[in-house]
Amino acid sequence: MSLSTTDTALLVIDMQNGFLDAEGSMARIGMPHEALQPAVAGCERLVRAARTAGVPVIYTRYVYQPGYADGGLLPHALMPQMTEVDALITGTWDAEIVPALTPQAGEVVIDKARPSSFYGTSLEPVLTSQGIRSLVLCGVTTNICVETTARDAGQRDYRVHVATDAVAEYDQNRHEVALSTIGFTFGWLTSVDDVEAAWA
Repeated sequence: MSLSTTDTALLVIDMQNGFLDAEGSMARIGMPHEALQPAVAGCERLVRAARTAGVPVIYTRYVYQPGYADGGLLPHALMPQMTEVDALITGTWDAEIVPALTPQAGEVVIDKARPSSFYGTSLEPVLTSQGIRSLVLCGVTTNICVETTARDAGQRDYRVHVATDAVAEYDQNRHEVALSTIGFTFGWLTSVDDVEAAWA
């Protein structure tokens, strides 16, 4: 695998209390948060490796304004139970990144209100200003925010690498299908071990 440390960033996608904690909003509406736990250890390893190698670490958070003025179809029509538990409201504990992956000073955090890390955000200007052309993706969920981000990045001609043991999905079948789709058309599938070796 050809993966430089000079034009690459690590993108840690939506590793938030609302998705991963037993008290988080997704668990409170019946989503199996424990299915996402396997992503945590892999993300921790990638963040450590990136920091050691001097690779920029960029985080995303899936957040909504109070009252869901920016919510769109997902909380208003497709999963209205999210509004009943104030899921992922900006500024709340639910929306924050889990303690194991707390961003360090100077690391960029991108807030978004849609699955793609590019849609309506400043991610692309951040990447452009740092000369980034390759992305390593990790986080949750494989089938929604990771895959949508991988598709958008691939269509912008970023070289996309998804660490398969640092992403997770509520449903294993959706997880596997998403990875197959990404690897077929939008990027490369890799492992935490391989990324660590490339950055060593």
